[in-house]
Amino acid sequence: MRRQNFTDDTVDYAAVGATQAHDLMQYPPENSVPAEDAWRIGSGEERFAAAGELLLSWAPLRAGELSISDVRPASGEGYSGVGFDADGAPVAPSSLEAEQRFAADGTPFVRPGTGIRLHGKVDGHRADAELRVISVFEEPRRVGFILGTVGHSIVSGEELFSVEWRDNDEVWFVVRAFDRPTAPTYRLFGSRVRRRRKALFARYLRAISPLYAS
Repeated sequence: MRRQNFTDDTVDYAAVGATQAHDLMQYPPENSVPAEDAWRIGSGEERFAAAGELLLSWAPLRAGELSISDVRPASGEGYSGVGFDADGAPVAPSSLEAEQRFAADGTPFVRPGTGIRLHGKVDGHRADAELRVISVFEEPRRVGFILGTVGHSIVSGEELFSVEWRDNDEVWFVVRAFDRPTAPTYRLFGSRVRRRRKALFARYLRAISPLYAS
């Protein structure tokens, strides 16, 4: 698609930040299917740093048949994303003061407000979408970001990716999401939404876990 066709709209769902809610699995946004999983991917500060670097360079969205393009920063220089408190409620905007970093292929690292195109297939169906980074967090023991759909997807919703270095020295990769089906076949068959999400989670894990390193 031509670059100028990339929409610069806000996300296409109302429950922004709901992936932060502790009770997401019990009380997901209306008409949405929630999902979450976590995997131990090693231990120690070195593993945490390496996994965090992979995560912020978009590794989960560039795994298997998935790819991204048109990685664009926020339209306004002042945009700093959305911040959330411990209960997932929006608070003052988050901010990252560090200079822009880039992956080995020149792709800008994840930053608040960044828009991307996702391409590929999942479970035999297209996974094309336009997405926007809602929030980014880089803490001493937790790194990650929240990604929301802007449009052109078979589902509408949000994903939270994080790498956590826990007090017992274990490093965990955590993904939480909710999907509201928009394509007719997905609205009719809820099991397809769950199957799609399971396939996505498996790809994300392969991108981050050292068990799958080539």
